Amino acid sequence: MYSEFKLEAYLTNGIDKIVKSAFKASLKNLKECLYIAKFTLDCKRAAVIRKNYLKKGKHIPAFLICSITKSCNLHCKGCYDRENNLRQEQRGKEILSVTEWRRIFHEASQIGISFILVAGGEPFIRKEVIEAAADYKKIMFPIFTNGTLFDENYFKLFYKNRNLLPVLSIEGEEEFTDARRGVGIYSNLLHTMEKMKEKGIFFGVSITVTRENLLNVTNDSFLSEIYQRGCKAAIFVEHVPVDQSTKDLTLSEKNREELDRKLRRLRLQYMDMIIVSFPGDEKTSGGCIAAGRGFFHINANGNAEPCPFSPYSDTNIRECTLVGALNSPLFKKLASNDLLLREHQGGCVLFEQEEEVKKIISGN
Repeated sequence: MYSEFKLEAYLTNGIDKIVKSAFKASLKNLKECLYIAKFTLDCKRAAVIRKNYLKKGKHIPAFLICSITKSCNLHCKGCYDRENNLRQEQRGKEILSVTEWRRIFHEASQIGISFILVAGGEPFIRKEVIEAAADYKKIMFPIFTNGTLFDENYFKLFYKNRNLLPVLSIEGEEEFTDARRGVGIYSNLLHTMEKMKEKGIFFGVSITVTRENLLNVTNDSFLSEIYQRGCKAAIFVEHVPVDQSTKDLTLSEKNREELDRKLRRLRLQYMDMIIVSFPGDEKTSGGCIAAGRGFFHINANGNAEPCPFSPYSDTNIRECTLVGALNSPLFKKLASNDLLLREHQGGCVLFEQEEEVKKIISGN
């Protein structure tokens, strides 16, 4: 399956583009530039490790997503993580310790994983895990945060450890951000951006794209605002509905085409800024890249899941290695049928095929 589409080549080319964009974005920042130059070499070495695994019949993705906590200090509208925790009844279960996360980060560095996206809840709540991640210099850790818990200690941590990349969650300009995240969050984010710009810290933003804010988050006034405040990376994430009440916010096919067209224009306009979309055009990536094809997700309890939007698992990382998790029965079954390749309306094919995923887990 992997050889038919040449998935590894597709992902490697994607990483090369991200790293080259990061290098361009950091040219005015010597400390960041030196880190990116070294990280480029680390990425090449990691690609060789993954290629050697592939020769043995084991596909290792370049990306891993880790949700290190279920707790959050905000109550954002339509939060998929909060809803998933409630649906999966995981609130009472023990979360992974910092020692267990260290073991995961170490294994990831050994098998060629180059990027670990750190999420939550609000990951800043677990500073000890972020400090542990800082020790694994061959891996870049984009840390997705609501930006409200920054203090001087965090600014020092990010300045010292360039493999930690703060990614601020924002929904567009003030009207859209405060409507979803709470009054005053937008101005707080702008203040945080200014502080990071002053201190020379490379940072990005994560934008959940809906039918309501599509025009706002892709217009020049919004991008210009965050660019002028020092933002060097923008990740556009298509909205995935957690229940029927937010389904109308999901992008239509026409909306997706418009998003793709506008992002291509913005990439030309902001040449020294990384602009990526998720999941992006899955038609060109051979279908959904979750479930270990391009990445997989480890939740706060240690369950290995296809992705954060599909919170189903038959394997816990406490009981196996990362390679073992990639060989989970669920991941294998998802890879062997056409479910990941199907057309879909929302931002996540697995979320739309929830009942079929449940059947796979139950063995029906």
